[in-house]
Amino acid sequence: LKLLFQSLLYFVQNISLHSGYNIPLLRYWQSASCTVTKDNLIYPIFVSSCDDADNEIPGLPGQKHIGLNNLVTNLQPLVEKGLKCVLIFGVIEDCVKDERGSAADYGRSPVIGAVKLLRAQLPTLIIACDVCLCTYTNSHHCYIPNAHGEMDVERTVNRLAEISLNYAKAGAHIIAPSDMSEGRILAIKQILQRNGFSRTVSVMSYAAKAAAGSGDGSTDRKSYQLPPGAAGLAVRTAVRDADEGADIIMVKPGLIYLDVVASIRRELPNHPLAVYHVSGEYAMLKAGADAGCIDLKSAALEILLSFRRAGASIIITYLTPYLLDLDLNDVFN
Repeated sequence: LKLLFQSLLYFVQNISLHSGYNIPLLRYWQSASCTVTKDNLIYPIFVSSCDDADNEIPGLPGQKHIGLNNLVTNLQPLVEKGLKCVLIFGVIEDCVKDERGSAADYGRSPVIGAVKLLRAQLPTLIIACDVCLCTYTNSHHCYIPNAHGEMDVERTVNRLAEISLNYAKAGAHIIAPSDMSEGRILAIKQILQRNGFSRTVSVMSYAAKAAAGSGDGSTDRKSYQLPPGAAGLAVRTAVRDADEGADIIMVKPGLIYLDVVASIRRELPNHPLAVYHVSGEYAMLKAGADAGCIDLKSAALEILLSFRRAGASIIITYLTPYLLDLDLNDVFN
């Protein structure tokens, strides 16, 4: 009996697993929950207040500040290749910034102009709008300050809700608040409901947004964005925002926070989960490929696979135009 047990143990320990993934179809079956299609992608775009802008962003190769006069020309070919959704950021180049971020939704708001234009010219495109104050405030912070220069939570949240409503009125399908102010999801959901948008406008919360070095480090936001090491806090903020009514939860940055993505997926199994492949992660990937250190296609597809494996169903990435030209299942070949 002892010899039989030892023989069985030897057989089990030496059984080959290669037979389960030795051809492309088997590799696909082993990774079926990680497959990526164009429907999983969101392309972040930067719309300038200068109507004729069409300028590459320094340090972000292939990405532009685009004015309204060039927006459709830039996006039409991508839509024809299968682009389904964009995330719009406003860029103020010729407008005055103030304490409350008035340029976000008043006057010549590039975001509102872009939403109206895209709804009219590219009607199949789903439009998400980043909602924050930092682009539009003279302090470059994501909040309205009180008399002591600290966050005035009530005024900030009310202002974010006001901006969200104006983006919804312009035609946005998705509101994406990125400011990290407490209570803003509930305030946005309530103002949308009061104005008849509860069934037609979704809220995608930057719920787990870290004060990370891979993003824009121009302003110190450590007092309201999450500490990079606080995985438990990230899960708690995601649960809080889900409880306040967020339709979609986002983790930003994505690639170096895959443990957070996986933890939130376990805690919130029934919410769509987005990851933001941020500018620093994208720039490092492009620099490595340009230097010949990595193969861009292989690395890009593996990154997509890792996001899906961790539990993300939505991937916001500057790689989107490049990915639209690929067979996204090549990773299994």
